[in-house]
Amino acid sequence: MRICVVGAGAIGGMMAARLAVAGLDVSVIARGEHLEAIRRDGLRLVELDGTETVASGLDASDDFGALGTHDAVILALKAHQIAAVAHELGRLCDDGTMIVPVQNGIGWWYFQRHGGHHDGRRLEALDPDGVLAAAIDAAQIVACIAYPAAEKTAPGVITHVEGDRFPVGELDGTKSERAKALGEALTSAGFKSRVLTDIRSHLWVKAWGNLAFNPISALTGATLAGICRTPATRELAAQMMTEAGRIAEALGVRIRVSVEQRIAGAEAVGEHKTSMLQDSEAGRPLELDPLVGVFVELGEITGVPTPAISTVYGLASLLNRRLGA
Repeated sequence: MRICVVGAGAIGGMMAARLAVAGLDVSVIARGEHLEAIRRDGLRLVELDGTETVASGLDASDDFGALGTHDAVILALKAHQIAAVAHELGRLCDDGTMIVPVQNGIGWWYFQRHGGHHDGRRLEALDPDGVLAAAIDAAQIVACIAYPAAEKTAPGVITHVEGDRFPVGELDGTKSERAKALGEALTSAGFKSRVLTDIRSHLWVKAWGNLAFNPISALTGATLAGICRTPATRELAAQMMTEAGRIAEALGVRIRVSVEQRIAGAEAVGEHKTSMLQDSEAGRPLELDPLVGVFVELGEITGVPTPAISTVYGLASLLNRRLGA
């Protein structure tokens, strides 16, 4: 399988490095010092036990037209960065190419091939101008949920922090041959991957935690452990997740873990900085609408009140403005 990873940062870099070392034909889209380091030294991955692997000889570029077409294009950019490159993705694809979004939060594709009451609905918080819907054919999308945590610790260097699960699934719930092939490729790279028939239900478990922990961490500077072990922020996270759980129920989604189980899982990760805290500390705009703002919109769509979510979203929006968003 020929795979291009667009955005070889923390998660994308970990995926690219492992897939390449496993023997798959992998190329990456990157930029700046990170791209230069990958070209010069290869893409280095520091694993949980401290061992290092290097994916050398990767076809790496910042030019979408320089890499040819692929069987799968993994979109590992932050969700708010995809629109800027959406018009370039066609240069990596042919008619049979899978587009594999690997973002935090609710995907812009959520109601595409949904089959429910809201089938085809565009989420304004995620695709306000319809750029993504126009540029990316929903029929090409195979969704993927990233459970691991990783950090880009230096140009060309990715450090694996926790987790190894990357479940995949078709938007219409079928177990297609292409989804099976993608899952097998990820498994061959040492990840745990399986094809789900209810990808949205599993997406909610991940998005549920990101909704609460990411903005609270950016606003307070606290790690996951700090948030979960401080009564006030633990309770705030629980309130936000409870509101989101009611939205999920209104959409017919069954979240398979409790609020307390999800918080306990985050606490167990320990002193990890969320992606939003990492962005805040680096002075980068936050991935705010895909992780938080979309839940305000979904609350309006379903008629579910979101006082805690809306308050935290408002506070984080002010921080985001200061960061140049």
